[in-house]
Amino acid sequence: MTNKYCPICGKENECMISDGEHGNCWCEKEEFPKEIFELVPVESRRKHCICKECLNKYREDKKIIENR
Repeated sequence: MTNKYCPICGKENECMISDGEHGNCWCEKEEFPKEIFELVPVESRRKHCICKECLNKYREDKKIIENR
């Protein structure tokens, strides 16, 4: 990854993979729902990492919708 900013919110994504620390990043241990990538602009897919805050917010929002 070459960009340190989340393509959804624009904040720093705190991804260590972009620093060459593959295997030591929080995102390596997370499961990302396929649908979350639909929120990423096409030109940023597979280039910019989603931040933990956006991942957690997506999960929360999905739970709320499912529990209605």
